Amino acid sequence: MLVTTLDHAAGNDYLAARFQKAYAFLNRDDLGSLPLGRVDIDGDAVFANVQEYDTVPAEEKQLEAHRRYYDVQFVVSGEEVMQYAPLEGLAKVQPFDEDADFGLYCTPERPSSIVLRAGDVAVLAPEDAHKPGCALDAPCCVRKIVVKVLV
Repeated sequence: MLVTTLDHAAGNDYLAARFQKAYAFLNRDDLGSLPLGRVDIDGDAVFANVQEYDTVPAEEKQLEAHRRYYDVQFVVSGEEVMQYAPLEGLAKVQPFDEDADFGLYCTPERPSSIVLRAGDVAVLAPEDAHKPGCALDAPCCVRKIVVKVLV
């Protein structure tokens, strides 16, 4: 499932070669045993961040966004709610960090939400502000692989 506005759909080639590398990586059998941290796939063009964390109530987090990379977020185990909203027009919580390719933004009054469970993937473009790691009913341990795909 990919969710975007019609205006942005034509500008994002989710089947390009870099995305194919990301999807191939996520089809590995050893995702549950990879060490936490960065795993190179194709240098800085495509790489993975292996993460584990406990989900928290959505109101304890802010939306995040990136400019140089798409996020391909894959849940290996656990479940979480991910809120998302169009980045355009959102108030900044802090200045965008160009080096880290990371910015925090205020959550709008009515963000959209999806539930991601083991085996689910969400692809987020730079125009998508997103808030991963939100608890569904109660805190839950999540193991996730976030593949960063260069724009």
